[in-house]
Amino acid sequence: MPVDDSFTLSLHRSIHEIEAADWTLCAGDDNPFVSYAFLSAVEDSGSADARTGWLPQHAVFRDSAGAVVGVVPMYVKSHSYGEYVFDHGWANAFERAGGSYYPKLQAAVPFSPVPGPRLLRRPGATIPLAAMGQGLAQVCGELDLSSVHVTFCHDEEWAALGEAGWLRRLGMQFHWTNAGYGSFDDFLGAMSSRKRKSIRRERRDANAAGLTFRTLRGDQITRAMWDAFFGFYQATVDRKWGSAYLTRRFFPMLSERLGDRVVLMMAFHGETPVAAALNLVGADALYGRNWGCQGDWPFLHFELCYYQAIDFAIAQGLSRVEAGAQGEHKIQRGYLPSTTYSAHWIAHPGLRRAIAGFLDEERPAMLAQMEELSTLSPFKDEG
Repeated sequence: MPVDDSFTLSLHRSIHEIEAADWTLCAGDDNPFVSYAFLSAVEDSGSADARTGWLPQHAVFRDSAGAVVGVVPMYVKSHSYGEYVFDHGWANAFERAGGSYYPKLQAAVPFSPVPGPRLLRRPGATIPLAAMGQGLAQVCGELDLSSVHVTFCHDEEWAALGEAGWLRRLGMQFHWTNAGYGSFDDFLGAMSSRKRKSIRRERRDANAAGLTFRTLRGDQITRAMWDAFFGFYQATVDRKWGSAYLTRRFFPMLSERLGDRVVLMMAFHGETPVAAALNLVGADALYGRNWGCQGDWPFLHFELCYYQAIDFAIAQGLSRVEAGAQGEHKIQRGYLPSTTYSAHWIAHPGLRRAIAGFLDEERPAMLAQMEELSTLSPFKDEG
């Protein structure tokens, strides 16, 4: 499909239809979630396919010489689950008005609310981000779909798509930033006395429960550990959502393909694993993803998911920890509000107008909420 006089676009029902070297050249090494290894593991494990409502339709952009200049991880969705940018209200309103919101196109990383690039360009490529957005909008029309959603994208992509006529949405997560700390105590030293004491008490109680903690990477993680982790994951899913997105095969497959970029922080009672938190390492960040636990252990979630992550980031010289979606309770533990971005192409004019009006009200409200939450920072006021 021609995008303009210089570029063409093709769609692919599996990432394996695309040369791994071409994808990797466009994706780069910074963010593991857009890597060929991660996305192929999601597909090959049966986690993202037609059965689960995540049908791959990856976009490939080529120049006039046929060289790959850009790629987009993309899926035809028959529902809105596993996305973390909620549009159920939009879908319900359109259905009530007689429209069909599903299927839709989702440019995203399945089941992963991790900010990162979505319109992946080869270094030195001249294809504009706006042209890539134009191509995705054309695909939406060609396939007679309701919409295209580019979620958890970079702000640069968000701005370019907005200038190209896409609707723009803001969201919020809570991230920890490394201010050059040499140790966890250095980090605590930047906090107010009351907050510092609270975290020390939580860590003391978590470490006094008779548990031991291990941080494992790559081939240090055995198949038995992954089996235990899958049990924790299922238990958490059962409590919160009722159905597991990721299959048992996904986790060991991910470990095989991403190696030391996979970090599993586990808690043991004796030699029995009782909890674990899965993280991926990027070029300059630690990304917390899934966690699970069996039993009732004081402050264990905070220890494994937040404090052990900070310890790891300081030791590895990483600039930040992104601990996943939601959770205002993270603020008091050093994770402050951070903006997330998504862009939406809505084909139906009436639905588009309604959503545009909603977003015009939501954006300033989101910014005001972030500003208000920032006043709850546990760090010392250096002013």
